[in-house]
Amino acid sequence: MSQEPLVPGDFEVPRELRTARFRLEPLGPQHNAADLAAWMSSISHIQSTPGFEERNWPPDEGYSAEANLADLVQHAEEFEQRVAFAYTVLRPEVDDVIGCLYLNPGQRPGAVDVRSWVRADVADLDVVLRQAVREWLAQRWPFDEVVYAG
Repeated sequence: MSQEPLVPGDFEVPRELRTARFRLEPLGPQHNAADLAAWMSSISHIQSTPGFEERNWPPDEGYSAEANLADLVQHAEEFEQRVAFAYTVLRPEVDDVIGCLYLNPGQRPGAVDVRSWVRADVADLDVVLRQAVREWLAQRWPFDEVVYAG
């Protein structure tokens, strides 16, 4: 089943957001080990993060590296097809995964549903990430409505 693109065909999808506290880049298979370690270390924290309380992810028992890799491949394919956009949240200067950001189709055309999580050891970054992403979406993306959990 194919989905409609989340953004117009002529829109250049941002591939990065840099701030003093973090940077975003498209989530993909190359992040598997660091992504798995990041969320596995913070399962209960993520489960209590707005937007994840009612979801079946992350599972209490975690994933195998192979299952996580399959998930990241799917996110990368969705990004390339422009139907959803997942970004890894990294420390500004190193490839240390500290969270993720998900942009998914909203309830109406032109709307986007947004969720993000950060590792428990950088929980103070949650509010900073949300604010920076809200500004980035307003300034750089073509959405009519942004519904950001939390």
